[in-house]
Amino acid sequence: MSLYTRWSRVLRGLYPHPVFKIPLHAGFTCPNRDGSKAYGGCVYCDNRSFAPNTRGPKAELEEQLAKGKRKYWRREPGAKFIAYFQAYSNTYAPVAELKSIYEVATKDPDVVGISIGTRPDCASEEVLDVIEALRTPDRRVWVEFGLESSHDASLLWMNRCHSAADFADAVKRTAARGMPVVAHVILGIPGETRDMMRETARYIADLPVDSIKIHHLYVSPHTALEGMWRRGEVAVPTLEEHVAAAADFLEILPERVSIQRLIGELPGEWCLAPDWGLTKDQVHAAIEAELTRRGTRQGAKAPVAAR
Repeated sequence: MSLYTRWSRVLRGLYPHPVFKIPLHAGFTCPNRDGSKAYGGCVYCDNRSFAPNTRGPKAELEEQLAKGKRKYWRREPGAKFIAYFQAYSNTYAPVAELKSIYEVATKDPDVVGISIGTRPDCASEEVLDVIEALRTPDRRVWVEFGLESSHDASLLWMNRCHSAADFADAVKRTAARGMPVVAHVILGIPGETRDMMRETARYIADLPVDSIKIHHLYVSPHTALEGMWRRGEVAVPTLEEHVAAAADFLEILPERVSIQRLIGELPGEWCLAPDWGLTKDQVHAAIEAELTRRGTRQGAKAPVAAR
């Protein structure tokens, strides 16, 4: 039996056929990039490190979907798909434009779900109206909000340009409409202790969050963080530090919260550090081994009211 609630298991319970996420780049930007709130984006962010379809000229959405389907059909003929609007803030546009963009996914008969990644300060009621209208009996919708940390001092350091309270507000308003919420967090932020990371886990546990993506702080080229790292101003987490922090986090998250990620990207062209010398599967195994060593599992220390 798994020691945590795997997203893959949730998908198997929701659909009678294999389902895969196809990441999409729809040409959005962010309010902390275009000057609405700030310039430069988050200190760690280069979408090319985690969204491969941003590494070259942007293809039409129909082409991106078709390419993704061909890839997975070679592995699982007859599979269906979740269209994942991933790159940048995918609700940061006028409502009419959002409807036109999302319509590409709704017209595809092989798309049985839509997941929209965005910021908590880009989720007005008008935007949520548009997203809610995407749901049908045959098509589910998820909204993914970046929190990264429940500590406003950390959010300020990251140049997030929103607060933890903004996240809580967006989550509650989205969940009130019956739409499942996915939270994104980062472990290993400079200045954060393990107790502080546990506080972020408890913050999320007390909110109606359905799923989570846990990343470790990693250095991408061409980011403000790269300069800080090269100057020796910040350190990235060691493997042991991330394994311990991830295990702490899982212990606090209720079992109802499914786990979509346990680490961020591992070294390659778009990740400079850390280099742990392991694959993702090996890091996952190390986290499970730590839970086993402790004799614990996801939810073992979850707040009683959140279980």
